[in-house]
Amino acid sequence: MAKKDLYEVLGLQKGADEKQIKSAFRKLAIKYHPDKNPGDKEAEEKFKEINEAYQILSDPQKKAQYDQFGTTDFNAGGAGAGYNAQDFGDFGDIFESFFGGGFGGGQRRRTGPRRGADLEYRMDLSFEEAVFGVEKDIHITRTEDCDVCHGSGAKQGTSKETCKTCHGQGTVRVQRQTLFGNMIQEAPCQTCGGTGEIITEPCEQCRGKGQVRQKRKISVKVPAGVDTGNVMPLRGQGDKGAKGGPSGDLHVVIQVKPHKFFIRKGDDIYVDTHINIAEAALGKEVRVPTIDGDVSYDIPSGTQSGTLFRLKGKGVTMVNSRSGARGDQYVNVIVDVPKKLNDAQKEALYQFLEASGQIVDRENREDKKDKKDKKKFGIF
Repeated sequence: MAKKDLYEVLGLQKGADEKQIKSAFRKLAIKYHPDKNPGDKEAEEKFKEINEAYQILSDPQKKAQYDQFGTTDFNAGGAGAGYNAQDFGDFGDIFESFFGGGFGGGQRRRTGPRRGADLEYRMDLSFEEAVFGVEKDIHITRTEDCDVCHGSGAKQGTSKETCKTCHGQGTVRVQRQTLFGNMIQEAPCQTCGGTGEIITEPCEQCRGKGQVRQKRKISVKVPAGVDTGNVMPLRGQGDKGAKGGPSGDLHVVIQVKPHKFFIRKGDDIYVDTHINIAEAALGKEVRVPTIDGDVSYDIPSGTQSGTLFRLKGKGVTMVNSRSGARGDQYVNVIVDVPKKLNDAQKEALYQFLEASGQIVDRENREDKKDKKDKKKFGIF
């Protein structure tokens, strides 16, 4: 540091006062702190420089000597004596007292009200329950205030006492040796754990914790239209908060079982309908299943296998839709080609081919089929 002007390191003019030095160091320390610049060697070196500069300029005796002689070669060992990059591990506690908060693992321990933890529950629904909505009872285990001591942690007929160490404040002032020298810091009281109170006779039910694990039955109203992966947050149904903090939430995760023939894609439903080749050619009125019951639908003549027909508004209700809007249902027509024909069916098809202008050699075709059948069954 002897070759560098300490005031320039902190971005100050020579002769800056204590308030200016402290303010400049605060801004630069936050900017170049290793926890905010992981793996950045340049930032780490810069942080060392501003730290060393501050240790000298914040000490009235060292500052006066530096202002007079312009050197950091102090008999006490210099600004950087004993400095090691590993010292960053304790820097959170330093920043906590100096700046009112810490970096990384040195953040302030919360001793006041704390929000309860969120819980998660997987709810299995049938296809119909998801489509139409349902009300179900579920059972969960969550943290609640002890019903014996009502969350105080003290035995019935007794009460908490004010901690004599911190006098009810929950924190104590301690002196610590840090990179900046000796510093006074507020820390949670170790006697009362930061609560400011002592339980002399703990509750027998919760053993002084004030909270217990309880099994509860909760009624859940599932709206129409939910699907796999949807999450329903039930506010305040999670673990009870500590020290008067709010309760967490219960997240109900939906899992819908597949239907035997309906396929859902978003708010639309798909279903297969089978017809034979004659029905496909001539047209057919069919009964199509929907989630509201069977409906009639006229399949026009000449329909090809794989054709999709839409039934508007016959899909799933859009979840939380005020208007009750619904998706559509799509009917996928599958034309079944018979694998086996009786004589009457074959004759009808021969006549169809001939009526279409095709020349059919019935005898030759039947002779080839007869030979193929004999070979299949091992008859020569």
